[in-house]
Amino acid sequence: MANWSDPRTTAAGFGGTPTGAVADRIDAGLRSYMLSVYNYMASGVLLTGIVAMLFAQSGMAAQVLGGPGILKWIIMLAPLGFVMTLSFGINRLSTTTAKALFWGYAGVMGLSMASIFLVYTGTSIAQTFFATAAAFAGLSLFGYTTKRNLSGFGTFLIMGVVGLLVASLINIFLRSPVMDLAISGIGVLLFAGLTAYDTQKIKSMYSYVAGTDMAAKSVVMGALSLYLDFVNMFLFLLRFMGNRD
Repeated sequence: MANWSDPRTTAAGFGGTPTGAVADRIDAGLRSYMLSVYNYMASGVLLTGIVAMLFAQSGMAAQVLGGPGILKWIIMLAPLGFVMTLSFGINRLSTTTAKALFWGYAGVMGLSMASIFLVYTGTSIAQTFFATAAAFAGLSLFGYTTKRNLSGFGTFLIMGVVGLLVASLINIFLRSPVMDLAISGIGVLLFAGLTAYDTQKIKSMYSYVAGTDMAAKSVVMGALSLYLDFVNMFLFLLRFMGNRD
């Protein structure tokens, strides 16, 4: 693991490497690291979208997700299993396995998200997707460039997500349109904040994992965090912008 407090990396002695050159190497490494995170995240979103669209167009989504049966619940709950395996087992997993689980998760999420094509028009889904992409890009850029420490917001945002989950479960039974609208609005705001927070956290992780075996795994976990932020912000925003079939 790189020791960034080592004075040999911050000062140049006689015949040593100039500080500016060291900084350039660090910046180049960070850019490459963040680019890998964004590439994995974007590829995962693309895979999810393709699988969802093909599954919906095949007619199988309406049969499986729209009717009874255990397969429906397997598809709906499988993504949670992938996330828990990655989150709690990342230290024990090989890099290849972690990558395979990420792609598997993105694919299974596509099967689960095919249901939106059964509810909303294709045009409104596309419009919401591009709106989410624009918002995500701006929020992630803010998280990457801001000098303000966003770590203090992390606990608040995560507690907000837990509260949102509880409220969503309660509203399954209440079926309140007003509560559903409030949940959607709060959900968009929470995952917008998490996008900026997670971006800064992923950026700060580079100094700890650079040059270690954990770097590649950190890329996968960073991509997973941003993927979750994007997808959830998209789904909550779709409740506002989506036109139902």
